Amino acid sequence: NRAMVKIQEGCDQVCAYCIVPKVRGRERSIPQASLASLINEHVSRGCKEVVLTGTQLGSYGFDIPGESLASMLSGLLRDTAVPRLRVSSLQAQEIEGELLALWADPRLCRHFHLALQSGSDPVLSRMRRRYDAAGYLEAVGRIREAAPGASITTDIIVGFPGESDADFQQTLDLCERVGFAAVHAFPYSVRPGTSAAYLKDRVDPETKAARMKTLLKVTRRHASAYRAAIVGETRTVLWEERRARTRGEVWSGLTGDYIRVV
Repeated sequence: NRAMVKIQEGCDQVCAYCIVPKVRGRERSIPQASLASLINEHVSRGCKEVVLTGTQLGSYGFDIPGESLASMLSGLLRDTAVPRLRVSSLQAQEIEGELLALWADPRLCRHFHLALQSGSDPVLSRMRRRYDAAGYLEAVGRIREAAPGASITTDIIVGFPGESDADFQQTLDLCERVGFAAVHAFPYSVRPGTSAAYLKDRVDPETKAARMKTLLKVTRRHASAYRAAIVGETRTVLWEERRARTRGEVWSGLTGDYIRVV
């Protein structure tokens, strides 16, 4: 039903907590024609959805003259017959008009995974992220204007070195403003070989655990609210699994905005 297609490999961003640039090397893009050929091959086997994956999707095409993520997506929509095309993740600084205009095509799934990591500007700076909280909120606003009803999900790191109670509260406040459909939250852990491994002012495990509990309570409330708001609507679903139960069969699958239904 679903296929993962890698559009690029490597990362040049060198976030303070991440070991990926060291283990996967420099960014490099796979040509659009090769991607279209692979996707059409999946479609010929009955594939209904293709998920475009990679380490740093937003910088796709920097190493191919005249190419960009937007132009590549436009080419895939033109040159393939895949019913659903999903972009796995983006960053706030990559959300711009030419790219968002493509979501007028219903084949592009209305789901944006937009990594946040922290709602505190000082923490984002120490992480070496390339946006601030205001820029992130602007990106969310652009998404909601261009693709009304789209789900927005994110990643958040709790307890990055130097994160104060005030920093964490700013993360909670930003979550309240956005209302994410889902959040992947992780307590910070040291990765040898990253620059963050040398940072002082570590957050103690008890504080990280308490902050995780608070964050999960907030984000689960928002996730429930997003789902409650679409009750009664009709959505297309990519059915993935059939399970036998005492009262009959139960199917499970995902909508285009990445909501699991049964």
